[in-house]
Amino acid sequence: MPSRTLPPPPPPAHLRTWPDRQTLLTDRGMALDDLRRRHLGVHRLLLLWLCGLGGVVGCALLTLPLQFIDDKDPSFFLLGPVLVVLGVAALAPSVIGVVLGIRHDRRLRELTDAWLALDTHPATDARLRSPGLSLFWLLSSLAVCALGLWASFAAAAYAEPGRDTYADVALGMGAGLVLWLTGLIGAAKAARHYRWALRRLGPAPR
Repeated sequence: MPSRTLPPPPPPAHLRTWPDRQTLLTDRGMALDDLRRRHLGVHRLLLLWLCGLGGVVGCALLTLPLQFIDDKDPSFFLLGPVLVVLGVAALAPSVIGVVLGIRHDRRLRELTDAWLALDTHPATDARLRSPGLSLFWLLSSLAVCALGLWASFAAAAYAEPGRDTYADVALGMGAGLVLWLTGLIGAAKAARHYRWALRRLGPAPR
């Protein structure tokens, strides 16, 4: 199984012990490939979606007390606080996971820049563009954004008095907002990678 430990940064110039350039390029290529997989791997997108799913569950739990209020159900006083706590418990890990993921991406980019600055190797450097993976991130994230926008607008636009309660509208809009934010984070990551590739690697050869 691959190691969960990030590749270390390259040693400073006075501590480098590579016997020749080929050995340096081999280590550099292995480190860059590992960092690329960790940054744009499909598993990272699935983790982002898992955080989004946790956010949707949290929103659903937080809107359930509104249903009790709409129904004038006295059990609200007993179950309401419990549902709020459960909703926050489901929502908080998702927010923390997204924040940690963004910080992890920043660290990966710093390490990639450090290894990239050691030398140049066109074949290795070209793989860092990852056009297929970045396009997959972008398109799938835009699809999630569209789903979130549709859920939010549909919940508000098609709500009918007597059929839909405030809790139903709040649930639809809250879940849609979470999905939209999840997709936006993924699309922004794909866009940042594209800008980084242009800045550090230049335009792709035709």
